[in-house]
Amino acid sequence: MSRNKLWQSYQADGYEAVCDAVPATGEDAFYLALLAFGAGDLAGAAAYARQAAQHAPDSRMYAQAVTYLERVRTQGKANVYVDGDAFAAFIRGGGNVGLYAAVSDALSAIYREYSALALLDIGVGDGLALLPALTQTITRLDLLEPSAAMLSRTTATLDARGVRYSAANDTIQAFMQQPAGTWDIIQATWSLQSVPPMDRPAIFDWLRAHGQRVLIAEFDVPALGDSFEPERVAYITARYENGLAEYDGDGGVVAQGFLMPVLLGYFDRTDARTNWEGPIQDWTDALHAAGFTHITRHKLFAYFWADAYLIDAR
Repeated sequence: MSRNKLWQSYQADGYEAVCDAVPATGEDAFYLALLAFGAGDLAGAAAYARQAAQHAPDSRMYAQAVTYLERVRTQGKANVYVDGDAFAAFIRGGGNVGLYAAVSDALSAIYREYSALALLDIGVGDGLALLPALTQTITRLDLLEPSAAMLSRTTATLDARGVRYSAANDTIQAFMQQPAGTWDIIQATWSLQSVPPMDRPAIFDWLRAHGQRVLIAEFDVPALGDSFEPERVAYITARYENGLAEYDGDGGVVAQGFLMPVLLGYFDRTDARTNWEGPIQDWTDALHAAGFTHITRHKLFAYFWADAYLIDAR
């Protein structure tokens, strides 16, 4: 039974209608593994993943899925950020090296356009994009980050460099409720995708009121439908097959500690959604709606998940 037919049966009658299906290809078997995982049938998910790996022994994704699902079946799920070593290896390896170099270079070039710059970084994280980009032209640096642990790593580096700054351990939604001045540049590098779309108009209005210029780095992810629509599954699995190849030499640290939990998380019906990506055009349309009149977008890097762009709005 093909993925399209499996999807039709699943839509009509749920997982029970496909749980005993016999897949003809590795793609179909893995699709069934995802349906099983979404239904909470972890044993079935692991069994179908094994069938996928048998059909396509050269697939990194299928092999890693077998290992991951067997562990989840016996030990349970864990938050993708629990394994700090895996996330650190992911963000500082593979295509992320080129990705972050590209965004830091682009930001630094913009900072040098100013003789005196007031900068707010929303969701600075551990400073991977900001810190290499810093220039002497920045005369006021304000940081916003909801993760205390990540913020502390950024501020420790700034302290060691003797850079003056102000830091708030908060979300943008909470920060907006406080009195605030204005900045020459407000930037957000892959942080606003964690804001639900319904909350974005108010945030973009606030950005327009408080920033002369807004820089947003995001991925150009196509609009994807229901969790198990075959086109969505095909997009995700094809890109994760490529992403896993970037970490072949680490013994599975990134695959098992980060990439596979994230991949399966796209199909987990029990977890609350924390990420809302979309086409770059949607971001620019939202900025236009907030009153930004001059918006450009520059491709930064061909990343495994989707092309990365820097949006520059004034």
